[in-house]
Amino acid sequence: MHDAIRSMLDRYECRSRDDYVNALREILQDLALLGLWRSKFFEHAAFYGGTALRVLHGLDRYSEDLDFSLLKPNASFSLGAYGEALQREISSFGFRVTFTQGRKKQASASDSAFLKADTYSQLIEIEAREELLRNLHPGRTLKIRLEVDTDPPLGFQTESQYVLLPVPFAVRAYCLPDLFAGKLHAVLCRKWKTRVKGRDWYDLVWYAGHHPEVRLSHLEARMRQSGDYRERDPMTPSTLQDRLLGAVDSLDVAKARQEVAPFVRDPRVLDIWSADFFRRIADRIVPI
Repeated sequence: MHDAIRSMLDRYECRSRDDYVNALREILQDLALLGLWRSKFFEHAAFYGGTALRVLHGLDRYSEDLDFSLLKPNASFSLGAYGEALQREISSFGFRVTFTQGRKKQASASDSAFLKADTYSQLIEIEAREELLRNLHPGRTLKIRLEVDTDPPLGFQTESQYVLLPVPFAVRAYCLPDLFAGKLHAVLCRKWKTRVKGRDWYDLVWYAGHHPEVRLSHLEARMRQSGDYRERDPMTPSTLQDRLLGAVDSLDVAKARQEVAPFVRDPRVLDIWSADFFRRIADRIVPI
């Protein structure tokens, strides 16, 4: 195992196979970010979303995707230009992945791609204990999706953040008030048929406790772009509060808790979740 990968793995307490798989996924995410930095990707785009919150700010839940936003709209942007660089960077640390460009089923203001790795062979690479590999399906694939918003609502600010492992490198990312605006947009506007995205609500709690300031103008821009805010007047803090309390009233807390539980290291932190809990969380948000 590469020495840098061993140092990265030492950050985890891997006891089960799932622990190793989650650690492997996050290590591959970090290597992908390094590959994007080396290929000058962050001259054109910024990192945002739940994985950005984990990598750069210490969010304590597992995350699956790497989400980015272009700094300015560009409908012709393609992640395909970075596939070779990503594979080369990741392989230099002993891992084998394939890069696949996503297929657009319909017109969309986003571009996606996937990094895929054979779970069994990569667990061997990080020296997972032999007994944990028994009965693992040989065809099981670990998949990381990369997605870029090619038509981002503007009005956000970015900053350079530094990642120290496997080697020091820089990542351009949304500033926290704009990251929070993106998360509130998901909480208020994400539309699922029957599924509740508990991870959005888990992240909302993190923001309320660690960085409650949200850039209201950027949230409004996102909601106007998605068609979820059509009023002539600008959004106000009281408007946000009313909408957030409405979302709490319609939330199925049990389903939200069930959805996020596999991504949380200690599911007991979800025991306190209730409608009243989220109403108190809403009171802590500070629009700026």
